This record gives sequence, structure tokens and C-alpha cells, in this order.
Amino acid sequence: MTNPMPPTIPAGGSSTGKIMIGAAIAVAMGAFFYFDLGEFLSLNALKENRDHLLAFTEANYATAVGLFILAYIAVTGLSLPGAVILTLAGGFLFGSVFGTVFVNIGATTGATLAFLAARYLLRDWVEQRFGSRLGSIQAGFSKNAFNYLMTLRLIPLFPFFLVNMVSGLTRVSLGTYMTATAIGIIPGSFVFAYAGRQLGSINSLQEIASPNVLLAFTLLGLLAMVPILYKKFASEPA
Repeated sequence: MTNPMPPTIPAGGSSTGKIMIGAAIAVAMGAFFYFDLGEFLSLNALKENRDHLLAFTEANYATAVGLFILAYIAVTGLSLPGAVILTLAGGFLFGSVFGTVFVNIGATTGATLAFLAARYLLRDWVEQRFGSRLGSIQAGFSKNAFNYLMTLRLIPLFPFFLVNMVSGLTRVSLGTYMTATAIGIIPGSFVFAYAGRQLGSINSLQEIASPNVLLAFTLLGLLAMVPILYKKFASEPA
């Protein structure tokens, strides 16, 4: 007997609320690009201002940590470019270990906000329009959500912001999403935070994300799929 398709989740939240939140996100993103704030999140800008940033951090450590985490939340929550540069800055300013911790807090929080925004603004529409075709996919993803998300987080081929938004359209629980995100981004965050300690010798991001590093992340991501494959083949009759 086949399992029935999970019921479509009814629309939640008022249209006015969704419009206001969508407009606020659009204005914030528009301001970022209109005022060209991305120039401050470049490798050259980071290297040129490293002495000032380091002096400010040494004199105002707690404030620097708070501002850094808030900046990371804003960048990831609004799906803006610059997270890699911020991770380098975190390693340079706070060290490899604490830099990774602060990056993880900011990235996980920002990713969660992007996830919730996508779920609140778009999921009802997607389910109402494509629910009959997505039922089996939704059920399969929800059943193995943690492993799928770990794979997506570990393999750098999948853009961070895209995973945030697409995950919000699924039925994965918030707790599973946050846990898989927090764990899955640790290796990549540590690699870039560690590289930030040698900021003066870095001339391009490609020097950090070498083919060997990318291959290692990909293999880690594929390892997260092993339990799913095992259950699939173990359940098949001999």
C-alpha cells in the first residue's frame, strides 16, 4: 500500500505582511548595490584596511565580535556577496578557531533567516501550484533531510544562498535545517578562517579554494550520502 501524499500546508500569514517583508528585503538589497557597499567586501579592501581593523578589534574586542556577527547575518540573510571575505576577516581578526566559531554563529543565523523568509513568502504559493507534482519529492527530502543538507553544505558546487532559499520551500524542520547547516559549514569556514591568518600573502581567492581543497569538500559531502544509499540498497530484496 502506497503512502498518501502529505497534505498541502495551507497558506499562512497575511498578504500585507508578506508584501512588507518582501519590500524590506528588496530595499535592503537595492541599497547594498546602489551604494556599492560590495567594494568594502573585497579582498583588496580587506588587505588595505587590515591595520585599522586589527587596531579596532584589539581596542574594542567585544564590540568587534558583535559587529562582525551582525555583518555576517546581514550578508547571508539577504543573500549578498561577500561571505568569503568576511570569513577571511574573521580568521585574521579573531584567529582560526574563534573566527570559525563567530562565522558559524553569523552564517547559521543568517541562513536561518533566509530559510524562514523563503518559507514564509514563497512556499505556500509553490505548494498550491506544484503540490501534486512535488509530493513525492517533498516526502523523500523530509525523510533524509539531514543527510541531504549536509551534502549540500559540504560540497562547494552548491551556492550557499541557493541552498537557503530552496530548503525553505521544502518541509524540512527548522531544527534539522539549523543543525545540518551549523555542522556542514564548519570545514569550509575553518579553511578560509585559517587562510585569513596569512592575509598578507593571499592575492586571490583561487589560491585558497584549490582543486585539492574543493575535491576534499566534495568527498566529505558524498560521505554524508552513504547512510541514504545504504538504507536504499539494504531495503531492496536480495
